Amino acid sequence: MSKSILLGAKMRRQEAQLEELDRTLSTLQERSQALLNTLDDVETDEELDTLEQALEDVQKDIDKTCEERQQRLDMIVTLQQEIDTLNNKKPNYTEKGEDTHMDTREALNTYIRSKGAQVDGVKLVDGGALIQPEILKPHIEPSNIVDLSKLVNVVNVNTKSGQYPVIKKAKNKMVTVEELEKNPKLAKPQIDKVDFSISTYRGSLPISQEIIDDAEYDILSLLQETVSEQELHTKNDEISKILKTATAKAVTGLDGLKDVINKEIKSVYNISIIVSDSLFNELDKVKDKNGRYMLQPDITSPTGYKFSGKIIYKLPDDVIGDAEGDLKGFVGDAKALVTLFNRKQASVKWTDSDIYGQYLAIFSRFDVKKVDSNAGVYITYTA
Repeated sequence: MSKSILLGAKMRRQEAQLEELDRTLSTLQERSQALLNTLDDVETDEELDTLEQALEDVQKDIDKTCEERQQRLDMIVTLQQEIDTLNNKKPNYTEKGEDTHMDTREALNTYIRSKGAQVDGVKLVDGGALIQPEILKPHIEPSNIVDLSKLVNVVNVNTKSGQYPVIKKAKNKMVTVEELEKNPKLAKPQIDKVDFSISTYRGSLPISQEIIDDAEYDILSLLQETVSEQELHTKNDEISKILKTATAKAVTGLDGLKDVINKEIKSVYNISIIVSDSLFNELDKVKDKNGRYMLQPDITSPTGYKFSGKIIYKLPDDVIGDAEGDLKGFVGDAKALVTLFNRKQASVKWTDSDIYGQYLAIFSRFDVKKVDSNAGVYITYTA
């Protein structure tokens, strides 16, 4: 049995234990919330002390479970890195063990080192090497960077421009009719058309000939991190521009934020909250009259918290806002509000250069449009 198979078995065991810890943590958080819900029923100091002790005991269990959970995560990361190292050093074999082929990573790395001369195992698009999504994605994604393209509607298109039909949510109802009566006509669905026009986003990575010749590490590791982060930041910036065009609303305190969720946006939408780092900091510090923080702990949320049952995401101040310190954000259904039209995956291509080296050009083509103006609100928060 090969070492990679053994490592894979160990990793699956760790993942199973991680799932069990997640279930335990969810149960503990529900218990903590249930205890908090009984606060209004407390009548005496003794009852309050008992409740406080129960909450402390649950919190200790939560802290212990989180610590063990982190240990399991670290172990999974370590095992995956060992597996990746083995796979990068050795060729992949077919089931019969007779033929060999380079995996995608090795093929693209060879393409880079040969400056485009060796294309075996690489899919070429317009003379450039297509970077597969599994290569673009770093094994450990930065936890503080939200990929907005995963929160909006994504449509793959094959043309540079066109129209995208958007069917408005139906408000009309059917009517009762007598037996064997002719069916009445129903109201026609309202269909709007959104025009899209694909833009090309590009840049280049200067790579010196010395690095190509002398590097003992996998050049692709530098490429994949740089390309994936640049594409993520580019799409985040364009998507956030659309989020900022949502209906503007001034909000005061958590009550004002609740008013937006409960009154300004219809319940048919799947609401989430995307805020600036500074606004999240303000929300995170709000306490009730007993000194307890108001945000609800939740391991399914990227920030670790929810508000009024809605997941909270955070972005740099100058991305979802305009400048450092902006208390701004989007509240609503980002998937209903925004559609990203993807024309072409990120690809790389060698270009000529007057330096002792080469420029590795990067290309990505997409457009971002607002399709449902009722799906959210762009807030400016005041404590």
